Amino acid sequence: MGTVSGLSNRRAGSKRAWAVGIVVAGAALGGGSVLWTPHPVAQTAPPTPAGVPVTVATASRQDFPIYLTGLGQVQAFNAVLVRARVDGTLMQFAPTEGQEVKQGDLLAVIDPRPYKAALDQASAKRAQDEANLVNARLDLARYTSLAKQDFASRQQVDTQVAMVNQFIAALAGDDAAIESAKLNLSFCYITAPIGGRIGLRQVDVGNLVHATDIAGIVTITQVHPISVTFTLPQDVLPQVTAAMAKGKLATLAYSGDDHTKLDTGELLTPDNAIDMTTGTIKLKATFPNTAEQLWPGQFVNARLLVATLADALTVPSVAVQHGPSGLYVYAVGANSTVTRKPVEISHDNGQTAVVTNGVAAGDRVVTDGQSRLQEGVRVAASDTPKQAANPPGSSGG
Repeated sequence: MGTVSGLSNRRAGSKRAWAVGIVVAGAALGGGSVLWTPHPVAQTAPPTPAGVPVTVATASRQDFPIYLTGLGQVQAFNAVLVRARVDGTLMQFAPTEGQEVKQGDLLAVIDPRPYKAALDQASAKRAQDEANLVNARLDLARYTSLAKQDFASRQQVDTQVAMVNQFIAALAGDDAAIESAKLNLSFCYITAPIGGRIGLRQVDVGNLVHATDIAGIVTITQVHPISVTFTLPQDVLPQVTAAMAKGKLATLAYSGDDHTKLDTGELLTPDNAIDMTTGTIKLKATFPNTAEQLWPGQFVNARLLVATLADALTVPSVAVQHGPSGLYVYAVGANSTVTRKPVEISHDNGQTAVVTNGVAAGDRVVTDGQSRLQEGVRVAASDTPKQAANPPGSSGG
């Protein structure tokens, strides 16, 4: 009996222990549920949307030159094909190819010996005729004296007078022959008729040259100064002549890429007639060409300055957009939003446009990123470098 009662007491204690454990666990779980209860989160305002990135430029006032642009070709101010004027062997070619020479410098020497011999022969002939003339005059004096004493006939006197005159004429012919021989001898020494640059030699030393040779010996071109001929439409001729009446017109020569300025010169004159087949007028300008950027035969873009708009309101050409209702620009306001403004343009040279209506000096206009813009859109603007009023390819419009 004692054993059974002890076993019952142990089972009862075990149940109480389990009951206590359940209560403790429940309390623990209850506390955990309190700790994991979520707290309310504070609400924040949505972020301001970023503006559309664009580049802008400021409308400004500046002098705007108006150019008329035409395709031109460089021509030597003077060009000479040096040819032999006598036949003979080329003995010497003094300058080097490409050398600058002055007028009168020795270029070439043709074998002078045959022409020196011809000069000596003409001089000897003159000396002979001069001696004959002296003798004829002495005979004339004798016949004249004898005729006065009736020892000589009048016919003998007249014949002797004719003889004297014949030798006088022979001496004149001898003098002409000597001059011709001297001239031919001088032609053996070829000098530069103008100052300029020597071209490539056409004949090597030792070859026989002739006065009838078409190719000549060498060419000389004057490149300081140099000329450029270019064409413009006939409609601009009144504008050109009106500008010429006010003074010399500056002319600029640009390279074929129309970006590199080669030289600055002056308009010399328009041609005296309009080309009826093309409806254009040819003009000629001169350039100092001190840097030798212009070369005969070279094609260039010529720009003729006909006027300058003083204090003109300008914007970059890329800011001007074409719409169904005309031209417009996007102007950036103080609140960084854009406004579409219609504009009127009087001149546009491809890089800078002259605005006559629509914007004011100091307005900021969009030059890049217009495709993403609409009226009132907010933008994030960055400035662009200021554009020049004299860009490549400028022309009056």
